[in-house]
This record gives sequence, structure tokens and C-alpha cells, in this order.
Amino acid sequence: MKKELIFLGPPACGKGTQTDKLAKFLNFPHVDTGSLLRNEIKNETEAGKEAKNYIDKGQLVPAELVAKIIKNRLSQDDCKNGFILDGYPRSVEQADKLEVINAEINNGEKVDFRAIYFDIDTNLLVERIVNRRSCPVCGEIYNLQSKPPKVPNHCDNDGAELTQRKDDTREVAQARFDTYFKETSPLIDYYQNKGVLKTIDANGTIDEVWDRLLKVIE
Repeated sequence: MKKELIFLGPPACGKGTQTDKLAKFLNFPHVDTGSLLRNEIKNETEAGKEAKNYIDKGQLVPAELVAKIIKNRLSQDDCKNGFILDGYPRSVEQADKLEVINAEINNGEKVDFRAIYFDIDTNLLVERIVNRRSCPVCGEIYNLQSKPPKVPNHCDNDGAELTQRKDDTREVAQARFDTYFKETSPLIDYYQNKGVLKTIDANGTIDEVWDRLLKVIE
């Protein structure tokens, strides 16, 4: 049976790390909506050009255009057995739209749809964010507390000096959490009411969370 997985959880909860790993494990495409939109713009597709027009004007890309781009991606052959969707939906409105998209794509075929919620202490997330560093060359992500580089402030892979995002501050992190819980957390109730929500404890090491994740996708 086709398996469709989406992931919910606040910023820096570990979704990205686990979904990358899970995509390789299941041999499913990892559809990261942020990267998907950037690729559409880079490749100058019709939808990408339209999205760029809004972005260049400092406007949000309309929900219908985002849904169109996602539908086109999920309709491709590599998604026929299943996919991992990351970064969408972000609201109940988008969740309703995703149901329409899936119904059109699957054409009546029964699927195993699950929404996986990463439940984690937000105080821990603030510490994770302010201690986050990345390599500007290879993109490797480090954490000064839980995943420090072997040589302080230098990437293990290429020796490049690590950088910190300007918005990785306590104040910005708290604002991001406030926005998440206001706009996105209602999805938890939405999918709970539909009986497809799976919750995992996202506190712990990458390996510990991975073991919990495998249990809820069986």
C-alpha cells in the first residue's frame, strides 16, 4: 500500500535530520517544500517564474500556486509508492488542500497516510537553536552542545570555519515558536480527529528519536 508521511513539530525539533534519514531508509522521495520552491525558481519553470514575481515584490507566494507546485511534484513517478512531505501543510487550510491534492493524485487508491508529530520541550529547542552552527561549504549542521565539531568552530568534513545564522538568537527563536503554536499547532488536533496522528517523543539523541520514529511508521 502506498505510504504518505507528513511531519509536524516546532522549529529545530529535528524533523529535517530524521526525514532525510527516513527517505533513504524507505527509498522514498523527501519533498522539502522550501527546496522545491527554490528549485522551481532556479529552473525557471512556469510556476517558478510566477512565484519569483511575487517574491521579488516582497509578497507571499499565493497558497494556490504553492499547492499547484506540490501537486506537480507528488504526481511524479518516484512518488507512486510513497513520499515524505516536509514543510507542508502549515495550516488547517493547507491540510484541507492537501486532502484534495491526494484524492486527485491517488484516484481512489487506498493509501496509508500518517501525520507524525515531534513532541519536544521548547526550552530545549531554544538552546538547540542558539548553539546551532553550519558549514558554509558542505552544509553540515553542528550543535555546540549535542553535536560539536572535532576541531572547535571548524567543519569535520572540509575544515571550513563554521557560521551561525543571524536569526539564531533567543529572541528570534521565541518569536518563531510563538508563530508556530499560533498558526501550525492546530494541525495536531486536525489530524488527531482524523485518526492519523502519530506522536513521538523528540527529546533525546538522534538515534533514540530514530528508533521511536521507526516504530510509528511500521
